[in-house]
This record gives sequence, C-alpha cells and structure tokens, in this order.
Amino acid sequence: MAERGAHLTTSSLEVEDRPSIFEVIAQESLMGTVRPALQHIVKVLADSSPARYGWLWRWFDEIYIALDLLLQHHYLSQTSASFSENFYGLKRVALWGQGGGSHLASRGLPRRHHWRSLLLLALLPYCRVKLEKFLARLREEEDFSIHLRRAPWKKFYKAFLAAYPFTSMVWEGWVFSQQLLYVFGRTWHHSPLLRLAGVRLVNLTVEDIRAMDLQPLLTAGSGTNQSAREKLRLFLSRAVGGVAFSLSTGLSVGVFFLQFLEWWYSSENQDTIKTLTSLPTPPPPVHLDEQTDQLTLPKHQSLCPLCHKTRANDTALATSGFVFCYRCAYTCVKRQQRCPLTGYPTELQHLIKLYSPDG
Repeated sequence: MAERGAHLTTSSLEVEDRPSIFEVIAQESLMGTVRPALQHIVKVLADSSPARYGWLWRWFDEIYIALDLLLQHHYLSQTSASFSENFYGLKRVALWGQGGGSHLASRGLPRRHHWRSLLLLALLPYCRVKLEKFLARLREEEDFSIHLRRAPWKKFYKAFLAAYPFTSMVWEGWVFSQQLLYVFGRTWHHSPLLRLAGVRLVNLTVEDIRAMDLQPLLTAGSGTNQSAREKLRLFLSRAVGGVAFSLSTGLSVGVFFLQFLEWWYSSENQDTIKTLTSLPTPPPPVHLDEQTDQLTLPKHQSLCPLCHKTRANDTALATSGFVFCYRCAYTCVKRQQRCPLTGYPTELQHLIKLYSPDG
C-alpha cells in the first residue's frame, strides 16, 4: 500500500524541493479556519455587549483585511511565503528566472511577484466575501418579495443571480483539476492563483532557515551610520514586523486551540448531544375547527403542507409551529388570517424566517 500511494507524496517531475499535495492543501485549509474562528469570537463579543463591541462586528471584514494585509506583507518580505505557507515550511519562488529555487527566502520575492501574491492572498478573498454577502442579500430580497419592483436592470439582476453559482462551480472545477494534475506531476501549481502570481511553491532549504535565523542580527548591526530617513524607515519596518510577529504567534496558538476545540466537541460531548436529540418530539397542536380538518401533513418533512412541494424559503408560524413555504404561508395567512393546519388566529407578523445551521 505504501508503494502504491507513494506518488501522492512525491512528484513525477522528480524535483526534491517540490512539496506534496498534502502539504499544499493543509496550508490552504489553515487560513480557511482562521477567519470563521475570529468571526465567531467577534460575534460573541458583539452579542454580549453591542454598545462596546458592536463596531467590531460591523467592520469585521475591513479590520480583518487590514490585519491580513499586514501579516501577509510581512511574511512575503521576510520569508518569501504567506503565513500558512511558512507555517508548513514552504516558500514561493519565481517561475522563470530570478534564481529559481536557489533564491534565499529571507531576501523576499521580486517586487512584481510580491505585490501580485499580496493582491491574490488578501484582496481577492475580501472581494469574494463581499460579493457573496451582496448576492445573499439580493436572494433574500428576491425570496421575500411578493411583487418585485419594476426596474430596467431587472433582467440583468436575475441573470447575474442565476449565473453566479455556475461561475463558482466552474472555478471550483478548475481548481480541482489543477490539484489532480499536481498529484500526477503534470503541473507546477496546485492552484490557478499561483500561476497568476507567477510563482510556485517549494520546500525551505537549510540555507533558507539559517539565513532567516541570522536576519535579525544583520538588521540590528546595520543600524549604525545611517541617515535619519533610513533610521525612520528601519523603525517603521521593525514596528510593522513586531505587530505581524504578534499576529502570527497568536494565530499559531489559535490554530492548536481550534483543533483542541474540534476534538473536544466531537468526542467528549457526544453523549450530551445524543441525550438531547433522543428526547421525544412534542405532539403537534390539534385543529380547532373540525370542519376544515381536511388538510393533512405530507409524509416527507421537507414538503410544504400547502403546495406539497419541496419547501422554498422555510417560514414557520409562531402561533402553531408548522413550517411552510414563505409564499404559501404569506398568501394563506393574508387571506384567512389563521393557521391553515390548526386554525389558530394568525397575522403576518407571526411569520418567522428559518435559517439552516450552515446558512
């Protein structure tokens, strides 16, 4: 089995400094867990004290990208890698020329590759998050509107909402194909973003580690015989480096803390979760009007009791607890002013939007 799986950790291109697919995927997933964890912490703080921490939640995306830009710029300048790539002992090298893999990581990337990498590491995810939030708001307005407002751009608006999922699917398929090609040694990149940045990932060498260990000593010794402008620039560089180092240390500790929490909730608390889920379901409320007791519940829980189709935009009635499609519940309550299953008096303000856990 080990011989059959050896191609997953070694490249068919026979390059010793080329990382395995497991390393490159792991470093990508590392930063993917940091943002949701920080967002959850900020949300808890904002819920506990909205007056004090509410601004953190409102400006979370902007604060996060500022810290991310600072962190990634520091690591690209000092180690020729992003934070997560350096965490797994990797570095970026230019594809063509610029010394290739022999270029020391402590010297940083060439200027053009540095700014391309910084743009794709920090700004591109920020723009994607903002676009997805904007689309989610538009979809919610689309679902909750009985009559859409007339506008000249209505067709473009609907076409954009319909095309984005397919565009995202095509992008994910492209990334997956690149990863497959990387596994079988047919390409230098596991992600199209690396090719756009004009770099590839390689493992750190012994010379890279020695140079990064000696870099603080060389920087401290170069402080003599410098002009005031150079000293100011050196001071600002050290200040930014100190902040970035604090952020990286906190993230490193936070990664292990997140893994501990994941283990804790997946193993120790399973008995408690099973106990809560094993409790019997309370019976539904009885119908008040026996003459209208002709509406029956569907066999499948995902179907709407009114239209008997898969529910769209789940909405519950606060007076009875039954769940319908929003349009079905809105139309019925507005016309009859009661729950269609129980007959309880119901108004439009009793409609409650239900959100899935992953939404």
